[in-house]
Amino acid sequence: MNAPIEASAAAQVAYDERWQRILDCVALKQPDRMPTAFYATFWLAKKYGGISCKELMYDYEQTKALAERAVLEFEPDACAPIVAAVASGRSLEAIGFKQLQWPGHGVDENQPFQYLDREYMLADEYDEFLFDPTGFYLHKYLPRVASAFEGIDQLPIFPGLHYFRLINGIRPFAKPELRASLERIIRAAEEVETFAAHGADFNARIKAHGFPLINGVNAVSPYDFIADYFRGATGMMKDLYRNKDKLLALLDKASIFLTRQTIATAQASGHPIVMIPIHWAPDAFMSDKQFQTFWWPPFRKMLIGLIDAGLIPMPLWEADCTKRLETIRDVPAGKCIYWFERTDMVKAFEVLGDVVALRGNLSPSLLTTGRPEEVDAAVKHLVDNVWNKGGKLILDAAFGIPDETPVDNVRAMYAAARKYAG
Repeated sequence: MNAPIEASAAAQVAYDERWQRILDCVALKQPDRMPTAFYATFWLAKKYGGISCKELMYDYEQTKALAERAVLEFEPDACAPIVAAVASGRSLEAIGFKQLQWPGHGVDENQPFQYLDREYMLADEYDEFLFDPTGFYLHKYLPRVASAFEGIDQLPIFPGLHYFRLINGIRPFAKPELRASLERIIRAAEEVETFAAHGADFNARIKAHGFPLINGVNAVSPYDFIADYFRGATGMMKDLYRNKDKLLALLDKASIFLTRQTIATAQASGHPIVMIPIHWAPDAFMSDKQFQTFWWPPFRKMLIGLIDAGLIPMPLWEADCTKRLETIRDVPAGKCIYWFERTDMVKAFEVLGDVVALRGNLSPSLLTTGRPEEVDAAVKHLVDNVWNKGGKLILDAAFGIPDETPVDNVRAMYAAARKYAG
């Protein structure tokens, strides 16, 4: 670990000013300037640091140094918890994670990670999951998604154990396969503790330099939770027709336990902003009727639950969500940040500007293939048509800095923000 650093008085003032800009945007108040955010993953390796993607995921100290250097160079008003976002290679390996391929583990050392879309819950297992989510996790789901858990399917069925039944009920803990699984989980947890400590170290260091985090934790929408991590794309699309009632019941239940889990995690982090990447909401993925039936109601329920707990939800609406704008404005004003990837930001401001703060959204293709002067013009367009017209805009790329973005284009983005709105 790097030695902790003390924040100077000047750094503390800068931290407070930057954080206040973010909070002002959330509350729909006009800050003294347009704030900027910084989020990057494998760009730090491929373009900024000149190392492999595998090194970024496995070398804690090198990753912290690169991320800290980038924050100090670009001086954003808020930064993502970058080390927690990218340096997970050792933890993934320790847990035997099966839902991803990552650099040097299924893909080339210089390629980013790749999610494996598969059926991790079968269509005929809805009832089992609905009746006892914890039991389903222990006996079915966890052994399917992480090899460290192979063996905990031997655990007893806990509901019903009582009195003398409790004595016989613990016999499975003597089984070799269960004991081996518990030992693997403990070893993996020790690696995850190391990972978390390095993430916390980076967060503390940038805070001491005067830079707040833009979010403390991540979450997931109920629909995306089931579609991405349980049923898979094909299974979920069939369920819209074949298992409609059970899907709706599970979405409602998931909205409750995901909200509780997110509140607990966010409160433990000490940070109110919750980033929620959105995968299945885009216009092309389902009809508006399906969106308003399956996707939006459980997610809105979750948003309200987070807001009521004093948190600030920050959904990242991936791809084009223009057709969803009128629906997703149905949230309390001054409580959320909506981060848009490809949705037209001017249109988003016109529909949502009196309800939520906005974040984004310079084009990935522009940042990757354009020239610095084109990046400058794109920032000016957002300033002229959103910020200067009253939009509470936190400038950022569409979904962080694309991996292949020339460093000069990143410099141009932050320089233009200060030139036109700083």
